[in-house]
Amino acid sequence: MSRPPCPRCRQSYVTWDPRAPYGCRALGFKTRSVPSDDVRRISGQDCLFFEKKAPCRGA
Repeated sequence: MSRPPCPRCRQSYVTWDPRAPYGCRALGFKTRSVPSDDVRRISGQDCLFFEKKAPCRGA
């Protein structure tokens, strides 16, 4: 299985915390690594909350 691409997910965000720079709104946690890596390590499954981001509309 391939992991969901967190940077392309609506639930993913970058935090201001240097100890945990990545976060997941759907699961409510911050982490040092890509959130889907932690989900896979803990649950043994790929993240089920992936929602594709809308394309950016540049100027």
